[in-house]
Amino acid sequence: MASIRKLPSGNYRAEVARQGVRSSKVFPTKQAAKDWASREEQLILNSESVKSQTPFGDVMDRYAREVSSTKRGARWEIIRIEKLRKEDLAKKKMADLRAADFADWRDQRLTEVSSGAVIREMNLLSAILTQARKEWGLISSNPLTDVRRPAAPPARDRMPTDDEMEALAISAGSDLANATARAFHAFLFSIETAMRAGEVVGLTWDRVDLKKRVARLDVTKNGTAREVPLSSEAVRLLEALLRKDPVFGLTSAQLDALWRKLRDRAGVVGLTYHDSRHVAIVRLSKKLDVLALARMVGHRDIRQLQTYYSETAEELAKRLD
Repeated sequence: MASIRKLPSGNYRAEVARQGVRSSKVFPTKQAAKDWASREEQLILNSESVKSQTPFGDVMDRYAREVSSTKRGARWEIIRIEKLRKEDLAKKKMADLRAADFADWRDQRLTEVSSGAVIREMNLLSAILTQARKEWGLISSNPLTDVRRPAAPPARDRMPTDDEMEALAISAGSDLANATARAFHAFLFSIETAMRAGEVVGLTWDRVDLKKRVARLDVTKNGTAREVPLSSEAVRLLEALLRKDPVFGLTSAQLDALWRKLRDRAGVVGLTYHDSRHVAIVRLSKKLDVLALARMVGHRDIRQLQTYYSETAEELAKRLD
């Protein structure tokens, strides 16, 4: 709405507030202030109408360029957005998006991928819509807030067997000049430290102190730096490497591809690189109290540890004696 008020100087200030946009200007006469306020309101309203005709796919693309590109996990998020832009949802105009559209899309996606994948995609779409509402003024509300998320899948509890670890070692080979061998070496290092794949491949020698047995991570998933204590086995794994920078001489893309290759060649089914973190947390929970464990693995909320921790009742019973 527009308001006109007289100033002590005798001039008039016109103030306009529409669709979350605020503007003001001073004029020598009341009529001039009214005329300006009327024109400004029309400009704001027309601008909103034009913006709302933007295809959702274009908004996704803008989010990928301006927001995703600034994140540590930019590569994977941008790839996911590129796939989402091929959906029928992306062709709809922002003004036409409804909760029912996303519900239909959700139901279709659940026939194609796991509920966990759908939840991640819905969270990303919601973040895009929230950005479009709060920062870009393209919509007045987020239609995804009225759409039910699928039930979360049970937490993974995949643990490699001794036979599988032996098969993986044979598949990778022992020559650490070979990238495939270093990929398995990185997996073993993650089991010792609970470090994520991105943290492992980003590790450089200037952030490793073998005497103090500490690795410093300046950039982590939750955005805060942390220091990781190194077991004697973790130190041995590092000392066995050739002096490359980064430490393992691999990129995230290389580690992902090489891990899949050596795993499949070993005949191991369903084991992901990230399962190393599960193994590590289960093992570390027998050595560290919950607060020390949370600090080591980088969890601010100790409840997050339940995602990985899966010691059996039988194992717990043995610890009671």
